Amino acid sequence: MPMRSLIIGGTRNLGPSIVHALLQREHDVTVFNRGQTRDDLPEEVKRLRGDRTNPEELRSVLTGREFDFVIDTTLYTGAEAEAVVELFKGRVGRYIFLSTGQVYLVRVGSERPYKEDDYAGPVMAEPPKSNVSEYENWRYGFDKRAAEDTFASAWAKDKFPFTSLRLPMVNSERDHYDRTYGYFLRIQDEGPILIPDEDGAPVRHVYGEDVVQAITRLAESDKGKGRAYNIGQDETLSLVGFLKLLAETMHCPLKIVRVPREELNREGLLPHCSPFSGKWMSSLDNARSKTELGMQYTPVATYVKKLVSYFQAVRSHTVEGYQQRAREVEVAKSR
Repeated sequence: MPMRSLIIGGTRNLGPSIVHALLQREHDVTVFNRGQTRDDLPEEVKRLRGDRTNPEELRSVLTGREFDFVIDTTLYTGAEAEAVVELFKGRVGRYIFLSTGQVYLVRVGSERPYKEDDYAGPVMAEPPKSNVSEYENWRYGFDKRAAEDTFASAWAKDKFPFTSLRLPMVNSERDHYDRTYGYFLRIQDEGPILIPDEDGAPVRHVYGEDVVQAITRLAESDKGKGRAYNIGQDETLSLVGFLKLLAETMHCPLKIVRVPREELNREGLLPHCSPFSGKWMSSLDNARSKTELGMQYTPVATYVKKLVSYFQAVRSHTVEGYQQRAREVEVAKSR
């Protein structure tokens, strides 16, 4: 009998790759989402519609259904975690929660690269809401921690079979934020790439297909219940090192212009001119995932080549922030 798998989300970024990977393993796949994003999922995928942020809709659609394997790609708060624990208690074999490396960034006193054992401890105070970017990033990490804490309590109390996968920034072909693709377009037009004139956070991201690998490894074993795993690439690069690799792979020149962060913000060019220059990027130690799950991570040079090949093959599309490209060039010329 095929494994019954549910993906909450399933149509953006990692979702389609997860669906196809499970279908290849002969799972009976169902997706639950609002149905607002067009997709190209195969016809055999069952579709359930509803807003997962609405507990009533979640219950009305999923009550009475049992699944061997659930992957939750769109859970962001403690309240949402409480709703699914109550809904799926005793009716799910595994529950995979896609968490974030930002659970460490809101911690006080932890140091890069973060290990899973760095999770416990005091959390920084809530920043003022007037600083929108700082507040929203803090809120994201804080709320994901609340979700993880809910699952951990449910495991301790009732052995709710969750596993948290803590992800850094995900570089993938379908990234709907077009972060790597934005750099690709700027290198392709041979104009300048503007970055803040500071060292910045190291680039220790993860390839999307490696996240899918982690999910399928959990689907095929009983390991990791009640545990959290950092899922991230082996290499640590500087932003400039990553951009050099991308440009070399594209066989294009690289023109980097450093500008004070305050000026880039004042011009309204960040984050789009350089999305990897954000201060809220985590760097994760992946040793536990390799030891316990057998993870093998795709080298950065290998996945950058795959991304470039994909970007060159697909039809070009509008990227948010690229409309300001002329202003970026003007700022670079003024340096």
